[in-house]
Amino acid sequence: MRDSQYRGLMTVAALMTVAWIGWSFYDGMLREGNPGDADYLAGSTAFEDGHYGNALKDFDSALDAHPAHIHALRGQALSLMQLGRLDQALAEFDAVVAAEPDFGPTIANRGILHDRMGHYRLALADYELALRLAPELADGPGWLTRFLRKQPERPPTIADRARYLRAELAKPESERVMRNPEQDANQRPYKM
Repeated sequence: MRDSQYRGLMTVAALMTVAWIGWSFYDGMLREGNPGDADYLAGSTAFEDGHYGNALKDFDSALDAHPAHIHALRGQALSLMQLGRLDQALAEFDAVVAAEPDFGPTIANRGILHDRMGHYRLALADYELALRLAPELADGPGWLTRFLRKQPERPPTIADRARYLRAELAKPESERVMRNPEQDANQRPYKM
């Protein structure tokens, strides 16, 4: 490599480093966020770590600061579902879906909630709508997400569950098996 090429590459690398540091400084310190963003981020971290009670408190704080914070509303609904407060979670999911009727992941999560509540036809309707709005939900989590969750096997997706529910609901009621606790435990809500 010639000296002129080397100096040129070093200049580009130095400029990119300075630009990255400048953007990081701006993004972290100078740019104004929305009210409640810090609490939302804390809640999101707590949720990912499985601390659903703490997540709910953080999402509530975010909503106190900004009542229409859509991400905090989604997080609140997910936390309530994970805490087993299903009726409250359903009311929250309904409110979020009313605010964003075309956001597939929220509708998928409401379907998971309906499924847990035993409302299988409503769950199937939500799964099918979510898949029409966001077909990529049928793929489930990618390899990186599964790696970070220490989940080597691909978990069942809402597309898998929708196929299963469709098949079971077509059977006579006495022959239906709507729950499989071992497999149902692997189903996780979709990211907010």
